[in-house]
Amino acid sequence: MKIALIGATGNVGSHVLKEALSRGHQVTAISRDAAKLPIGQENLTANETDVYDTDALASALRGHDAVISAFNSGWQNPNLYADYKRGYASILAAAKRSGVKRILVVGGASSLVLPDGSLVFDAYIPKEFVHAVRGAMELLDDIKQENALDWTFLSPAIDLQAGERTGKFRLGTDSPVMDDAGKSRISVADMAVAIVDEIENGQFIHRRFTVGY
Repeated sequence: MKIALIGATGNVGSHVLKEALSRGHQVTAISRDAAKLPIGQENLTANETDVYDTDALASALRGHDAVISAFNSGWQNPNLYADYKRGYASILAAAKRSGVKRILVVGGASSLVLPDGSLVFDAYIPKEFVHAVRGAMELLDDIKQENALDWTFLSPAIDLQAGERTGKFRLGTDSPVMDDAGKSRISVADMAVAIVDEIENGQFIHRRFTVGY
């Protein structure tokens, strides 16, 4: 497949890039700074495009089979919420203009529903991070309105951590996947496996899913 990957140099995006390339996919890695990409790898095309430039982004996406977005406006960004909303408005508009219908968006865990009916947002998110994660919560509602796109929204496990690629995990939909200790956790490397699996198999089109051990 020809995959356009937005946010290819970030924590999640860099793992998705490695996983997709390892499976032989052709990847256009879209980043604000192409110098951070592993230039010279087979099947990798570097593309330095600003996601806020919708026309330029649409041109970068055109001709691909699917888009994966791991865009993040930056945890240290004082305008994180506004820039996140603006960035995804541009990404979704660019995808529609490009003619690429298939898009997988990496969102947040905050909107997952716990067994007691409360949200992860209410039970786990410290007050100082509430504003930062609100954009990803709202993105799920926004993308549900995108009838022109074959979208999938991925909510990570509550604890997204560094770790090895095992390829062994479980999938869920609207509630966190918990292990035997009652923890919702996944390594970034294994989440990347789940992302590329979904692009290949299309199990959750027009749906949200989550992943955990």
